[in-house]
Amino acid sequence: MDRRLTVLAENLERIFNRANGREFDYVFNCGGETRFSQEDEVYKARSLSLSVALGKEAARRKVKCFVELSTGIVYKPDAKPRKETDRLKPWLKLAKWKLQAEEELSKIEDLNLCILRLAHVYGPYTSKFLATILCLARVYQSEESEMKWLWDRDLRVNTVHVEDVARAMWTAAEWYAKSAPKTPPPIFNISDLGNTCEFCISWQTPTQKLTWLFHSPAQGTVANALNEIFKIPMTFQGSIVSHFAKLHLDSVVDDLNDEILDPWADLQAEAGVSDTSPLSPFVEKELLRDNDLSLDAGLFIKETGFQYRHPKLTKEEVEDVIESYRRMNWWP
Repeated sequence: MDRRLTVLAENLERIFNRANGREFDYVFNCGGETRFSQEDEVYKARSLSLSVALGKEAARRKVKCFVELSTGIVYKPDAKPRKETDRLKPWLKLAKWKLQAEEELSKIEDLNLCILRLAHVYGPYTSKFLATILCLARVYQSEESEMKWLWDRDLRVNTVHVEDVARAMWTAAEWYAKSAPKTPPPIFNISDLGNTCEFCISWQTPTQKLTWLFHSPAQGTVANALNEIFKIPMTFQGSIVSHFAKLHLDSVVDDLNDEILDPWADLQAEAGVSDTSPLSPFVEKELLRDNDLSLDAGLFIKETGFQYRHPKLTKEEVEDVIESYRRMNWWP
């Protein structure tokens, strides 16, 4: 067993016990392995086993609602926003084990379970996905490089702000405790309302760079925001180059990481960035597939009355994220 799970099993009492002797009303599981491209055993131990252990303890203590954070990557990719009843076909190993955790949790007797399937989470102090894009853009900026993009404009990768995720978790728990049907466990998509964020990949020769970009198909809102912030020229590649890069993705990604990490380290050193900074431009190959992550969050809004405070990614949101990194001395 993974050492962290051994520690968890030994400390469930201390995790759940309160000084006043009362039980928690709600338990939120935000844990699990968040890195991509890990071995199955890693996800099994750090995601599946973790969720099941916490779920069983929550059921034993009759917690009013156990909220499990899952991922929208469990759906079969499609440009049309996926609804909770749509076909499931996880296209990343991380998602495969998240889906198995959902299934195992639903079998636990007396567990008051609610599952939230998230789009890519961004916002202040977050260090995944958008953070990687921003780090790559910062390196391009320092090298005065042009960014060229792969894939079609309509390849969708939806996002959701971390503050909306936190609010959605609490809303889901309160809704469940007051009025939710208990069987089967309710499942909701949590995604921004814009559903217009897209994901592109750039690739040139082996001596040049690959990177990512968000943009809006209608007005190019986020693309314009990145252009304004980093002052980087942007152009799009054709389908031939895109498919060639896809066929050679392993070598393309390896070349990119070899070329991008040293300039990033230099930028950090020059700026005196903290050694504990979690930010990195390291590109995970699994995220570069031309699969749509497009989620319909309408059911959650309809059932709970939830209102998003950050309905779509904007230039101001991006600037706020970067400013949060500066406050932590993470940003060069």
